Amino acid sequence: MVVANIQLAGVVILAGGNSKRMGSPKAKLRLLSGETLLDYHVRHAIELNVPIIIADNERGFKVDEELMTHATAPIFHIKDYGQNDTGGALVAIESALQALIPLVNNKNSAVQSAAYLMVISCDSLIKATELWPQLSAAIDLKDNNKSVVCLSDDSHLYPLLALYQLAIEHELRAYLDSGQRRVMRFIEPICQKVAFDSQWQDLTNFNTPEDFAKACQALYQNI
Repeated sequence: MVVANIQLAGVVILAGGNSKRMGSPKAKLRLLSGETLLDYHVRHAIELNVPIIIADNERGFKVDEELMTHATAPIFHIKDYGQNDTGGALVAIESALQALIPLVNNKNSAVQSAAYLMVISCDSLIKATELWPQLSAAIDLKDNNKSVVCLSDDSHLYPLLALYQLAIEHELRAYLDSGQRRVMRFIEPICQKVAFDSQWQDLTNFNTPEDFAKACQALYQNI
C-alpha cells in the first residue's frame, strides 16, 4: 500500500513471546468470537494488500486456511535473525526487514527509505488497518534522523506498534551483531513519536488473563 511517496512494504506479526504470566502463547488466545489473536491480526492486515510475515520463534503457529485462501499477497513464517540467538523482538524485526527488501524490487536507498515495515505485537488488539494511517501520517521523508515511527503515551514508547524503514536494516543488523538486544536503546535516538489514540489505551500491553479480558471488553465496546 502506498500513501503519497510512502510505501508500506509489509507487516510482521510478532508472535514468539513466552507469555509466562498469560499462561499460554498470546497468538493462540481466543477472542469472544472464537478467533485466535493471530488470525485476528492476519485478517485485518490482509486488507492492506501487502506481504504478511509471522515471526513466531519457530513455534509453527498456523493461520486459518480460509484467510490464506483470501489473501492477495503472500503470508509466510520467518526464522529469527542469527543462530543460537537469545531471541527478542529486534531479531524478528531484522529477519522481516531482510525478507522484505528483495520484494521491494529496488535496491535504491532512496526507495528503501520511503518503504516501511509495520510491526504489530500479539499483546495488542489494535488493527493493522487503523495503525497504518495513524503512523504513516507522521512520517517526514525530509527528516533522515527519524527512521522509526511508533506510538507513544505520556510515559512509554511502543516500539512493537511501529513502522521501521527498510533502509535501517544494515544499521539494525550491525547493532545485533555487536551483541546488543535492547529495543529502546536502539530506537530512542531515531524514533518519531506518535500520540496514542485514547480509544487504543485499553487495547494493548496485556500480560495476564485479566488484562486480556479487559482488552476484549474494550474492543467490543468500540465496535
